[in-house]
Amino acid sequence: MSESYSTYDAKSKFSELLRKVRAGRRIRITYRGRDVAEISPVVEPDTMDDTVRRLEEDGVLGRAPSTRTPLVPLVRRPGALERFLDSRE
Repeated sequence: MSESYSTYDAKSKFSELLRKVRAGRRIRITYRGRDVAEISPVVEPDTMDDTVRRLEEDGVLGRAPSTRTPLVPLVRRPGALERFLDSRE
């Protein structure tokens, strides 16, 4: 749960509030009893490697099975490329 401070208190205790935020707490700022702002710790984004590793551990992402098959030529008649290029001129 976060703590609430009025704008006046937040202004006078700003250094104290920053110490609390650095410790991982969230602070709400109120104006006339209504929440107007929240100060929270900055969360550094994960790198791509960290994200992939976490998704693999959670079972969301997996390695694709190797399905390599030998390449088979599409054209079986010799000279097809030359005939194709000649027909385009």
